[in-house]
Amino acid sequence: MTKTLTCISPIDGSTYAERPTLSLDDAAAAVGRAEAAQTEWAARSLDERRQLVMAGVERVGEMNDEVVPELAWQMGRPVRYGGEFNGFEERARYMADIAEDALKPIEISDDAGFRRYIRREPHGIVFVIAPWNYPYMTAVNTVVPALIAGNAVMLKHATQTLLVGERMARTFHEAGVPPDIFQNLLLDHETVARLIAGRAFGFVNFTGSVGAGQAIERAAAGTFTGLGLELGGKDPGYVMEDADLEAAAETLIDGAMFNSGQSCCGIERIYVAEGLYDQFVDKAVAIVEASKLGNPLDEETTLGPMAHKRFAADVRAQMAEAQSAGAKPLIAPFKEDDGGAYVSPQILSGVDHGMRIMRDETFGPVVGIMKVKSDDDAVTLMNDSAFGLTASLWTKDLERAESVASGIDTGTVFMNRCDYLDPALCWTGRKDTGRGGALSVIGYHNLTRPKSFHLKKV
Repeated sequence: MTKTLTCISPIDGSTYAERPTLSLDDAAAAVGRAEAAQTEWAARSLDERRQLVMAGVERVGEMNDEVVPELAWQMGRPVRYGGEFNGFEERARYMADIAEDALKPIEISDDAGFRRYIRREPHGIVFVIAPWNYPYMTAVNTVVPALIAGNAVMLKHATQTLLVGERMARTFHEAGVPPDIFQNLLLDHETVARLIAGRAFGFVNFTGSVGAGQAIERAAAGTFTGLGLELGGKDPGYVMEDADLEAAAETLIDGAMFNSGQSCCGIERIYVAEGLYDQFVDKAVAIVEASKLGNPLDEETTLGPMAHKRFAADVRAQMAEAQSAGAKPLIAPFKEDDGGAYVSPQILSGVDHGMRIMRDETFGPVVGIMKVKSDDDAVTLMNDSAFGLTASLWTKDLERAESVASGIDTGTVFMNRCDYLDPALCWTGRKDTGRGGALSVIGYHNLTRPKSFHLKKV
């Protein structure tokens, strides 16, 4: 029996899009077509692949006026922010620019007796399972370098952003990427697991929850399929005594509230040197109180609904637990809070690490703020979480920031910024945040495999 994927819009709870899933046989046939096409794609020149892929990227940008309200309907981000194309294009362009150097053979020797070198070769088929919170930017992290490196790509997008995979596949096909080389798949969880367990893919990249990442690892067990798993975060900010207080408050609170807090590298907890604590909290409260919660199609809205009312229910549960344990809410409820997907933003004081809201992923528009007495105190608290994606340090002292950063168990450390992904650096994490690394030269290395050549001359 055919199953249906349904996107329920957070704007009004209506059904925005529905699509039937592929059967296992139809999905396997799609894999077969990708396998048959991939050899010819890999045989094309790197420059040809790169040009076709970047033409697809530019085609996505040409559709931005349609994409922005479509995203608002699917996952609730306000249209005033203009979509994701700037970050989408920045990441794609960087990966295209470094492709030749990243993929060139490593030459060991070429003398009278031997030629020895290591060549990077594509895995074959890369399966990308993308999330709904930044559906274009997270997908592009793998789709673009995987295609440029000579892989076929099969994209499965989240049900909440059901139309994104269709748009990406269509635009890339219009730009000249062969349809069998980049396919959008509509699959249920059981079919995904069976394809992975059946060695359908050379590499699987997933961005999403810890539980889903664990399910993918179980499906891949014993297959030796390469995995890249980015599974969320509980990212901290630390404001030191010499920080630019205005910039720290504005940037960290934006990092906590943007996209209704639905960002894996968003700020979910803030530690402030005790001498600055009261000033920082006052500034943070003023910033949040100036937010406008409402319909994301309204240009005045700065904070849209969460992507689904069940996500909002989890956020409210964490806040209620924290308040019952002594946390103090500093923001009065917004009149637009409907008890469903529209959630009032919140700042909590009086929090501690006995509360889930300071240790477990919240993924909503709420942040707890604690005062700390020293760098050691801050590092201990920043490490007291099962996640390790990014951390944000606020100081004018570069050496101090580097010293503190060395003690934080995380994938990326920022100084005087946050909630950003630099395509020149490896996007990676520690602990329950997952394994592997995307973007940068390392991203290309993960999307290819080495082959060594040891050639004796006679």
